[in-house]
Amino acid sequence: MYKVKQLILSVVMIVVVLLVLTGCGASPNSDSSTISPTSTLSGSIKVIGSNTVTPLSSIWAEGFMKKNQKVSIAVSGPGSGAGIAALIDGTTDICQSSRLITASEITTAKAKGVNPFEIQVATDALSVVVNPANPVSELTIAQLSAIYTNKITNWKEVGGKDASIVVISRDTNSGTHVFFKEHVVQMAGLATADKTLEYGSKVLMLPSTEAGVSEVARNANAIFYSGLGYVTNAVKPLGIKKTAGDNPVKPSVETALNGTYPVSRPLLFYTNGTPAGVIKTFIDYCLSPEGQKEVTNVGYVPLAQK
Repeated sequence: MYKVKQLILSVVMIVVVLLVLTGCGASPNSDSSTISPTSTLSGSIKVIGSNTVTPLSSIWAEGFMKKNQKVSIAVSGPGSGAGIAALIDGTTDICQSSRLITASEITTAKAKGVNPFEIQVATDALSVVVNPANPVSELTIAQLSAIYTNKITNWKEVGGKDASIVVISRDTNSGTHVFFKEHVVQMAGLATADKTLEYGSKVLMLPSTEAGVSEVARNANAIFYSGLGYVTNAVKPLGIKKTAGDNPVKPSVETALNGTYPVSRPLLFYTNGTPAGVIKTFIDYCLSPEGQKEVTNVGYVPLAQK
């Protein structure tokens, strides 16, 4: 299974080396369903957004460009919020996002003549990870909410050692940050849901998922959340219980597919209107059986094939 650290070089190469064609617009020479190394399909595509989706988009871009050598695709992952802003401003062809676009963002987009079109490209089991030396192996949504609002501050309060909890989050530009706040911190869907809850003042906000996973790997008292594709043997994913009476469920492709894992989410592409041209052909490749096989290789959950 590909892991994120193995993909970082690919991302850099895609962004820096493979921008051999100029311009961001799609070529009208597009709708060929035959994709081969001798393809005449041409054009350039810019993909900006989610740090979570970046490893997957990078693998798709690499595979697509091998089959279509006159196409250039640049992928970057500053965060879902940045990707949505780029879509609204017309500076990206595809926004990759780990959260749904908001109603206010859609209103802003339409005021600028942009019509966001949503395409689910994969599913993710958002994983809560701790250091392998931490004896805690499971938590409820309510306990996670209390930890991330700084109401629980010591591991002994949840069955661990007498040690202060180092609570780590993605920064506010991250779609993962927003999803975790709504579904875990604010406990959406539970009887105890509270939309007024916010991350506590002692929560450390980091600019990348890689940084959070690395910190947990070296710090026995840290806790973080990441996309399933970022989970390595250097960290321990926790079993999550929706309520105290439920059985804990660990994040995996299987538990996300069968609906038992309580913190699953869609991974999305947004385009300006229905995709066409080379952009559509690329997205069709991502959704094809070949493209969806890469979803599993990267560590996420593929869509059900029709």
